[in-house]
Amino acid sequence: MKKIRLSILLVIAAAFTACEDVVDIDVAKGTSYPVLDAWITTEPGVQKIRFTKSVPYTDQTPSPVIGDAVITLFDETANKSYPFTFKDGNYTYDPGDNETIGVTGHAYRLKVEYGTEVFEAIDTIKRNTVIDSISYKFQTKEENFVSEDGYVAKFHAKDIEGGVDYYWMRSYRNDLQHKVGDAFSVDGYFDQSVKDGSSFILPIQEAVTDFDKPFQKNEKVIVKLRSLTYQSHFFLTQVDEQINSGGLFAKVLENVKSNVINKTSGGKTRILGWFGTSAVSSKERVIE
Repeated sequence: MKKIRLSILLVIAAAFTACEDVVDIDVAKGTSYPVLDAWITTEPGVQKIRFTKSVPYTDQTPSPVIGDAVITLFDETANKSYPFTFKDGNYTYDPGDNETIGVTGHAYRLKVEYGTEVFEAIDTIKRNTVIDSISYKFQTKEENFVSEDGYVAKFHAKDIEGGVDYYWMRSYRNDLQHKVGDAFSVDGYFDQSVKDGSSFILPIQEAVTDFDKPFQKNEKVIVKLRSLTYQSHFFLTQVDEQINSGGLFAKVLENVKSNVINKTSGGKTRILGWFGTSAVSSKERVIE
C-alpha cells in the first residue's frame, strides 16, 4: 500500500480554499522494462552507456543494472566498430585520453544483444556552434527573481546560419556531478526557427542559473552545449515535460517512445530509453 499526498484545490462560492489530504491508494507495480541511456559525443576519453531495469513510479530503490548484454557501436560513415565492455555498472569504451569516437557528420548505429534478442538504434552527430563566453551579474532578491542574493550567470553563443539546428544546453555547479539545469533550443529560440543565425535569446542564456539557488563567489559555472538531431530533440523535450509536469493541470505520465527497435523476428521484449549522439561545445568560468 502506497501513501501519496494529494493537493486538492476546492472552489467554493467566490472563495478558494486549499486543503491537503493523505489518501491510501493501491498502485500496481506494472511491467519492468530494460532501459537504455546511451549518448555518444565528440568529447575525448571514455564513452559510457547505462543499461538498467525500470522500477515502479513510486519505488525509491535504485534501478537494477543489467550487466549481461553485448553492446557494440558502429560508425556507419567510417565503417568502424567499437565493442563496449561492462564494468562498475556501466558499459564503456576508452579510445584514449585525447582520442574520440564521435565525429561530426557521421552516422552511428548501436546494437544491443540482450537475452536471445537483438536491438538497434541509429542517430547522426549534427554540427554545433561554439560557446563564446560566460558572463555573470550579482543580483539581490529585490532586484531579480532570485530566491536569495547571488550571481546570475548566462552563456553567450550564436546559432549557425543555414538550416535548422537543434541544441541541448546543460549547466553544472563546480563539477559534472552537480547539475544545475537543462534547456532546449531551435536556432537559439524555443520551439521553432524564428530568425536563423541569431544569438541565443536571454531566457535560454540564463537557464544555466538556478534562480532558487544562484551562484556564489568562487563557485565554478560549467556549460555544455550539445547538438541534436530533430528526433533526439523531440525525445528530450518530451522527457523534460514529463519530469517537470505538475500542478492541477499536469499531464498524465507515460513512457516516451524509444528509438531502440527490436530486430529479432518474433521478438517480444521492448526497450525504453534512447540512443543519441552530439557534438559538444564547453565553457567554464569561476565567479570572482
